[in-house]
Amino acid sequence: MTLFNRYKEQYRKNLALSIPVVLSQVGQMLTQLADTMMVGQYGGENPLPLAAVSFGSSMAFLILIGCIGIALGLTPLVGEKFAQGDKRACSDLLHNGIIFYTLLGIVIGALQYIATPLLFFMGQPTEVVEGAIPYYQMLAYGLPFVLCFFGFKSFLEGVGNTKTVMVITLLVNMLNVCFNYLFIYGHMGLPEMGAEGAGLATTLSRVASAAMIIGYFLYHKKYAAYLEGFSLKALAKERVKSLLKIGAPIAGQMFLESSAFVGTAVMIGWLGTTALSANQIAITLGNCAFMVILSIGSAATIRISHCYGERNNQELHLATHATYHLVLLWSLIASLIFILFRHHIPHLFTDNEEVITLTADMMFFVALYQLWDGMQNVSVGILRGLQDVKIIMPIAFVAYWLINIPAGYLLGITAGMGPSGFFLSYSFGLGAAALLLMARIRRNLRRMRAESPL
Repeated sequence: MTLFNRYKEQYRKNLALSIPVVLSQVGQMLTQLADTMMVGQYGGENPLPLAAVSFGSSMAFLILIGCIGIALGLTPLVGEKFAQGDKRACSDLLHNGIIFYTLLGIVIGALQYIATPLLFFMGQPTEVVEGAIPYYQMLAYGLPFVLCFFGFKSFLEGVGNTKTVMVITLLVNMLNVCFNYLFIYGHMGLPEMGAEGAGLATTLSRVASAAMIIGYFLYHKKYAAYLEGFSLKALAKERVKSLLKIGAPIAGQMFLESSAFVGTAVMIGWLGTTALSANQIAITLGNCAFMVILSIGSAATIRISHCYGERNNQELHLATHATYHLVLLWSLIASLIFILFRHHIPHLFTDNEEVITLTADMMFFVALYQLWDGMQNVSVGILRGLQDVKIIMPIAFVAYWLINIPAGYLLGITAGMGPSGFFLSYSFGLGAAALLLMARIRRNLRRMRAESPL
């Protein structure tokens, strides 16, 4: 039997879950892409608006990604109970997830807003910080809505429904582009808001996404049944503990990984506005490729959590290997695209030739870390499905804070490589994370094989 024939059914199952998630994740990424492109074009040859959005979005993203990580803990818990046919437990998890995540969004959003003065202590040019503040503060208003949305999203993915979120996300992304057109440029009699308008557009889009997914649950009887008996009193200490037991380590890992990228962006900002603008374009493109990786990892969490709930070790092993095959293929495709078109893509974002040239150089290093980025992310997805998440935060700390950030400073500042040196350092951090996480998965698979031989 050939390798393809052995895994063909696994590829089909993984892709059936992955493709809708890919489209929904890409839709979410297109929100940032639309902000970057439209603000960049708004600025023309002036890199300041793009630099302001770069800095503001980096700071807001670091906060957002930690909160989203907590919400992702719902998926494997629901996946296990759903595979066991325990709908009551699924319903309880949904109720607690919605309430807890929304309240978390309100608290963290308020703290994000209050923390605005800290932006001036990041060593960025004053004009960049002043331009970033309105955008950054606008995003704080949308945090409760995006976390409410992720609560429903994580539940749907846990029960194997990835198509609904895809449709909602694509619709919301179109709304975001329309809002950007209105608020950034000041069309249809509205004031010209520039970078602040991009923040307002994103926040309104997040409100719309929460409203749409709530409407979907209320309209469809199959899912409305899970909301029966919903009340704020449903918030239970034990359920919240279970959500945090899985979600907190995931959030910690995502925060540490993101902080490496945000910390690098801050250090790149020390090199000036042009470098910061180029970083925003390069990292946005890298994140677009990462959304596909993230989707394959999300599908892995769903597949593995269902196999884990059914205690089907043979299917679990095959699904794990198939996941790695798919991410290897995508990483190769993304790397080739970045290398071949690195001199053409930056023109879509800005007219500043200096920014374009610097971005093209950085994109070679974006291509270089794609493989490691893919392997580490799907490994995290597999471990989430197995509910073995305590280890991922210590691994992230070693890989990103002890390896990635120091390597970036040494290459970018000490060795004088500039932004390209910072981007080269990502390969060291992501590579270390990938190898350590894969070793953990091999340990789990060996243990499971010993307990229940295939």
